[in-house]
Amino acid sequence: MAKKTVMVTGASRGIGKAIAVKFAKKGYHVAINCVKSEERLMQAKKEIESYQVSCLAYVGDMGDSRQCAEFYNMVKKQLGTPDVLINNAGISYIGLLQEMTDDDWNKIMRTNLTSVFNCCRQVIPDMVAQKSGKIINISSEWGVVGASCETAYSATKGGVNALTKALAKELAPSNIQVNAVACGAIDTEMNQWMEEDELISLVDEIPAGRLGRAEEVAGLVYQLAYKNEYLTGQVIGLDGGWI
Repeated sequence: MAKKTVMVTGASRGIGKAIAVKFAKKGYHVAINCVKSEERLMQAKKEIESYQVSCLAYVGDMGDSRQCAEFYNMVKKQLGTPDVLINNAGISYIGLLQEMTDDDWNKIMRTNLTSVFNCCRQVIPDMVAQKSGKIINISSEWGVVGASCETAYSATKGGVNALTKALAKELAPSNIQVNAVACGAIDTEMNQWMEEDELISLVDEIPAGRLGRAEEVAGLVYQLAYKNEYLTGQVIGLDGGWI
């Protein structure tokens, strides 16, 4: 039986890398991407290949439709049509909405939401043709409840959640499942801007008493990709009981 292929955006570090490694351990060929951290992406590629699978690494902006199309065409040519798409690429913005510039707003929308649209648009025709596929979007609990001083970020993740639910209905007749994982506070570099006292206060708010681990997100994502073709259109919280 031929190995399956997974495509993971934003995979040079953190949650994206953990997801890519998890699938490699399970025997998937892996296509990974990041927008600028080429050295880290190559390190991730080397780790993935240590599990005796093929890995394609591409440096480019998935918020740019042309670069996204180039990446996808390379994946198809080298690894075959992806069986699973993981839309993980994302950035944060901390600050008052009134102080955001047009460039700040456009950048976070392009990275967090437009990239999801671009990647989905690329994979859907081939997934529909083969009557199977899994699309999993990495979202945030802030897309469900919103966060002060993270209004733009919350808006992008709310958009991802709505896209997930709508696209799931659109693709269900073709046996393609679309779900999202709404992460809480995960121990990655995205949260390392906090001072120690801020981190302690944050952990005190979480019933589980700790931050989540990137490997825990990866485990849930793999479960969603591996089976259960009746589970679709869901935004699944992974937050230690926080929200």
